[in-house]
Amino acid sequence: MNTTIIDVRTPGEYAQGHVKNSINVPLQELHDRIDELQQISGRIVLCCASGIRSAKACKVLQQNGFTNVSDGGSWIDVGAVLLIN
Repeated sequence: MNTTIIDVRTPGEYAQGHVKNSINVPLQELHDRIDELQQISGRIVLCCASGIRSAKACKVLQQNGFTNVSDGGSWIDVGAVLLIN
């Protein structure tokens, strides 16, 4: 199954480091980009700096009908898991 990593930090935070091939969709833009995100096939893993914003983003997407989302927590943790796999 395809997995898309979405980083919900600000563009400035994302520019300072992020998971390779991740997409930056800041939490404050999430509602406005629901239609765009619905086009993603496969699994969506959300990440941020510590896991707080990604948990909020996960809840927002689930409330909008997404069943293929999970909270990955910190982008550093997500990146480490990807390196192991």
